Amino acid sequence: MAASQPADAESFEYMLLEKDPDHYRTVFSGPSQISPWIDPAVLNLKHRIGRGPFGDVWIATHHPRTEDYDRYHEVAVKMLHPVRDDQLQVFSARFDEVFGKCQGLGNVCFLHGISTQNGRLCIAMKFYEGSVGDKMARLKGGRLPLSDVLRYGADLARGVLDLHSRGIFVLNLKPCNFLLDDHDHAVLGDFGIPSLLFGLSLPNPELIQRLGTPNYMAPEQWQPNIRGPISYETDSWGFACSILEMFTGVQPWRGKSPDEIYQLVVLKKEKPIFPYNLPAEVENVLPSCFEYDFRDRPLMSDILQAFESAKDVDYDNNGWDSSENPRAVAPSHTNWSHFKDKLQVGDKVRSRKVKNSCTPETMEIPDGTIVGMEDGERDSNILVRVHAIHDPLKVRSSTVERVTYGFAAGYWVRLREEDKKRSEVGILHSIDRNGTVYVGLIGMDTLWKGEYSDLQMAEAYCVGQFVRLRTNTSSPRFEWQRKRGGVFATGRISQILSNGCLVVTFPGKLSLGEVCSCLADPSEVEVVSFDKCEGVVKKYEHLEDFHWAVRPLFIAIGFFTAMKLGVFVGKSITRPRSRKVASVSDQGADPQKVQQQEVHNSVGTAWLPPPVANMLFRDGPAPSG
Repeated sequence: MAASQPADAESFEYMLLEKDPDHYRTVFSGPSQISPWIDPAVLNLKHRIGRGPFGDVWIATHHPRTEDYDRYHEVAVKMLHPVRDDQLQVFSARFDEVFGKCQGLGNVCFLHGISTQNGRLCIAMKFYEGSVGDKMARLKGGRLPLSDVLRYGADLARGVLDLHSRGIFVLNLKPCNFLLDDHDHAVLGDFGIPSLLFGLSLPNPELIQRLGTPNYMAPEQWQPNIRGPISYETDSWGFACSILEMFTGVQPWRGKSPDEIYQLVVLKKEKPIFPYNLPAEVENVLPSCFEYDFRDRPLMSDILQAFESAKDVDYDNNGWDSSENPRAVAPSHTNWSHFKDKLQVGDKVRSRKVKNSCTPETMEIPDGTIVGMEDGERDSNILVRVHAIHDPLKVRSSTVERVTYGFAAGYWVRLREEDKKRSEVGILHSIDRNGTVYVGLIGMDTLWKGEYSDLQMAEAYCVGQFVRLRTNTSSPRFEWQRKRGGVFATGRISQILSNGCLVVTFPGKLSLGEVCSCLADPSEVEVVSFDKCEGVVKKYEHLEDFHWAVRPLFIAIGFFTAMKLGVFVGKSITRPRSRKVASVSDQGADPQKVQQQEVHNSVGTAWLPPPVANMLFRDGPAPSG
């Protein structure tokens, strides 16, 4: 990057009035073409004021000079961890894009530009005296008043929404990054630094793999290319964690190590606890932010609407409780995935299917067109005209899904173009009316974007199905369990992630109390059932996959069957001989011949031990001596 005119050569800030003088917000303005590069000579670091997972925060002076003016002011500088020289160009290109998009945003910290100091990248921003985290530290218990939480929440949600509208993920929402201006309004102090650094080499590789601060990270942030992808709803999780901390004064999963948080959040799907008696609008939206599947979380526009409607209500006498009586997070009142598509008159729709379910449902509307809609409520009534039915059907909008060019959100799709880095099969996240599609795929950190013509329908998978690796898959993407002899085992789908990644368990393997499981690429597996197993042996092998106890049970049944068969054969052998002896004695035969016959019978069993002989023959050998 070459030096050019200072980044803020003509920038300035002003107050924008909204409705009346008591409602205003700070707006920054500047020339349309601004270079983000700051000459290192005009940036002078003073002292460090903080340290974060991606670098240090310093106070510095910015003193640009030209023939026309000489300016001097304090700035906050985020000095990032060292980045390799060959990756500076990538980072610079990313920052240039974000810098241009952030200009003019009132609820996001104003960016002066980027520079270098002591060989490290430095991002210069407007300096603020304090943050929400600082204010919490000065209060008893660290809890903010409810009115402040609602007001700050509305400010922050507006700032996050502004970034989302420009295609920027924040990914590092937390109270210490929420700055306070001179008018006590909250301003976002982070504009997506984790996404700028993602994929670049840092001294500690764990930092960049996390994509944020562990206590505020959504499940998909830990392994975005495996359990992802990253989406706008990812920031909904971090926002809710921050609001919860402002309510209670307690950091989510406080005192836990990153590994422990990973186990709780990603593997065990643990959710935090909430205080009692939150405003109804907030209580409806916040618990939903902790849904494991990001598709079921609300968007930032829904969150902003809830906080805007709640912030101006007086809650001083409503008995609001904070952290003394925590409770487990309540089930979501609203399934937000049903409202991601904004329906319009003329849209093609069909009845909504149950996600990840193998049970077929009755399709009330297999194919219809919206001909009328009610205004107002989120889940309003709509009129749908269905072929062969004279009158339009009146249904709730949440019961149908939009179908565009034959595709609907949640469909299993296959990309026509192959790429070894990502899976060929994934789940359609959404489709625009112009045919633009967004697909979750293993191997991609964010949603894949393309055209509907790039997709074709793929085999659908659902929870409960048994799957095995395809015969042509010799080196699967993920390690797969094996049976005795090295043969790949058959597993059962226990969970389907947002990108189509399958979580497979192996009930046919005994693991001493622990569930054997692994991840699977849907393009590498096939469904197994009794109908697809040819021959008795294959059917028995599939039966063994249902539970580890099938083989021991089969052996036990075989053993007892063999014993029973032995007893039955023994009885059938001894009965004719007994009758023969009896018939000879009954007919008054010669006593000498009868005695010879008894001796002959006893000789046949004399070689057996008495207990065994008694088992096989009725009378057994005559006792000796």
